[in-house]
Amino acid sequence: MPPARLFLLACRQLWRDARAGELHVLFLALLVAVAASTAIGYFSGRLSDAMQLRATEFLAADLVLQGTAPAEPGQLEAGRSAGLEHASVVEFSSVIATDQDMQLSSVKAVDDTYPLRGELRSADQPYGAETPGGRPGPGEAWAEARLFAALGLQVGDSIEVGRQPLRLTRVLTYEPDRVGDFYSLTPRVVINLADLPATGVIQPGSRVQYRELWRGTPESLASYRSAVEPDLQAHQRLETAKDGNRQIGGALARAERYLNLASLAAILLAGVAVALSATRFATRRLDASALLRCLGLSRHETLALYALQLGLLGLAASLAGVVLGWLAQHALFFLLKDLLAQEIPAGSAWPALAGIATGLVALAGFALPPLAALGRVPPLRVLRRDLLPVPASSWFVYGAALLALGLIMWRLSLDLKITAALLGGGLVATLVLGGLLLLALRGLRRALAGASLHWRLGTGQLLRHPLGAAGQSLAFGLILLAMALIALLRSELLDAWQEQLPDNAPNHFVLNVLPDERDAFAARVGQLATHAAPLYPVVPGRLVAINGEPVRQLVSKDSRGDRATRRDLSLTWSADLPNDNQLLAGRWWSDQPAGELPGVSVESELAESLALQLGDRLTFSVGGIDRETRVTSLREVNWDSFQPNFYMIFEPGTLQDIPATYMTSFYVPPGHERELIELARAFPSVTLLQVDALLAQLRGIIGQVSVAVEFVLLFVLAAGIAVLFAGLQATLDERIRQGALLRALGAGRSLLVRARRTEFALLGASSGVLAALGCELVSLLLYRFAFDLDWQPHPWLLVLPLVGALLVGSAGVLGTRRALEASPLGVLREA
Repeated sequence: MPPARLFLLACRQLWRDARAGELHVLFLALLVAVAASTAIGYFSGRLSDAMQLRATEFLAADLVLQGTAPAEPGQLEAGRSAGLEHASVVEFSSVIATDQDMQLSSVKAVDDTYPLRGELRSADQPYGAETPGGRPGPGEAWAEARLFAALGLQVGDSIEVGRQPLRLTRVLTYEPDRVGDFYSLTPRVVINLADLPATGVIQPGSRVQYRELWRGTPESLASYRSAVEPDLQAHQRLETAKDGNRQIGGALARAERYLNLASLAAILLAGVAVALSATRFATRRLDASALLRCLGLSRHETLALYALQLGLLGLAASLAGVVLGWLAQHALFFLLKDLLAQEIPAGSAWPALAGIATGLVALAGFALPPLAALGRVPPLRVLRRDLLPVPASSWFVYGAALLALGLIMWRLSLDLKITAALLGGGLVATLVLGGLLLLALRGLRRALAGASLHWRLGTGQLLRHPLGAAGQSLAFGLILLAMALIALLRSELLDAWQEQLPDNAPNHFVLNVLPDERDAFAARVGQLATHAAPLYPVVPGRLVAINGEPVRQLVSKDSRGDRATRRDLSLTWSADLPNDNQLLAGRWWSDQPAGELPGVSVESELAESLALQLGDRLTFSVGGIDRETRVTSLREVNWDSFQPNFYMIFEPGTLQDIPATYMTSFYVPPGHERELIELARAFPSVTLLQVDALLAQLRGIIGQVSVAVEFVLLFVLAAGIAVLFAGLQATLDERIRQGALLRALGAGRSLLVRARRTEFALLGASSGVLAALGCELVSLLLYRFAFDLDWQPHPWLLVLPLVGALLVGSAGVLGTRRALEASPLGVLREA
């Protein structure tokens, strides 16, 4: 048959089947899969873009080119050619001098377009009311209040930066890109970049940071990055908001992981519904396929005909699902309008295309195996209906389904641990629990010898086809399992994330507490703050050698180890392991024997980047003196805790001969601004950094993900309904024939209804047991290996058998009512 005629025949048959209601469940299953994938793709993408947009305020730009030497002219021209907005910043340390005194300070020279994101904030007098916006003009300088206190200055006084006199016009209170720089130990001064040459401070060999700030569209930024990244110098690196702010980047990655895990449950359920519906689609067309073979269609043409029908159905369902998913994500953003930033970037076409691909992959993976049977139907089936097609290889059937699942998981960007936990846990649960269910069904036969008639009739279907009953129970159990996992995701996982960022999480960081002010400052903070971290000594030092080899020869470019060895680290010592740190290897000081070299504890991810092992010798340059230590332990650090955290913690007594300052963090409830101002006035050398904006953004992400997961539950429910009715329809034809035969033999309607209730209540209860056990197994794997959370049993899962019995029992009686309404005479004649 010519391809055009085959295509027209497929369209006519598809239209006929659609009007007869044959394909409603299959269409619904594909619709749900595509809508869930599209909605979550759009939502997570746009939410990530919005959060990144807000996070760029902490970088003062979308992208920063940073280095210890000026950027190359070609690098700047590449950004301008890409249509990006540009600002330049130069940072260095210099002595600020007056007629009476001097003070080492951190100077930032900015041009007239800085900042590209966020705003500077300043006051007209020390500790006065903040005013957003503006920047120093030529001949002007803005300085922190502690510089005013240290040098006895007033607004309007003059200071000297190098050889250039500048007039202090404002008190600097906030820099958008200061959040990521907690460890600046000297007062900050901001000047205009036009005054920098006149200062004469920048000389060959000076320690200077050059930062080129860029702002533009994602496409322009990607174009610029691809143009300059291959030719970056050894001293240069590119930084984005996700790179520059560990807390925001980690929160966005975790939010995307939660949403993708929730949407996977809906897509997986929809895939099961597709498999069940496609099996019924193929079974009901065995006779038609044999007839078409008799009328001259070849095996391949017959298979192509039905493949075209399913392909057209999948394309229509995918397009409708894309529209539904696009509308759903807009509805979700409307629900979250009070939690979101004002500016929400528009989404691209990629989530829609990925959603369509998800639907077609699910259709191919789950519907292709039963569809392949239609091409192997023998023409002789027209005369002998007992002839069945040669079954497909089990490797082909299960391989196609696993391949589809793998592709969908790859599409959802689930990492290897989560993928292994879900696939491994699901496979083990299916094999173990399915085997237990088969054994239970065999034991049920002996237990029903003396049971009443409706019990024997109700369980007869299960006992006649134990594999089919086990499959249905697993399918129904998957519905309850998915819903239970979504409930766990919404409650325990998100609550555990929230607990890592409690309401009293530290919202102020304190730096530069002098040793002679330590006790007085701690007492003052104890009166003001409800929760405060210990005061940690801080000494700047640089890692210079590992086991006697220069560290620069041992690290790869742009790795964490490379970045850590290019700058001074904040070193500390502590007798006790910090609360938010966990030992992964080695022992703490109190548990280890005295050694020749003092010990140091290293953060585990940095140790991995530097390929460090226990016992390695590390050499640090501290205060101009090399100090050798030995790695005695590796620690996992919770960087999201908003507590002081360190890459290196030394054994007490190692660095105590080096001058140090102290740092801490604490929580102050809203409404205590006056007390904070008095604290700053009482200790003018102290740097007080507020991180309320960062905390608010992290809490906003948690709130948005919570609502989004609840929204995904609607797709899970829809997919569960599709699975439920697809499972019922898979055996509906046989039930209609059995019901007609029983009614012809004298069985009453009430007896058949009670038999149906018994059968589906047993199926539902067994599904609930499987779902409870499977949920515990999968949650154990997820908690332990994917989310690093403590797992404990969930007694509330014991209600799942009761829920399953009620849900599946009610739906089963409702979905198979046609078996009770069909005329026995008509059914027996057709048979």
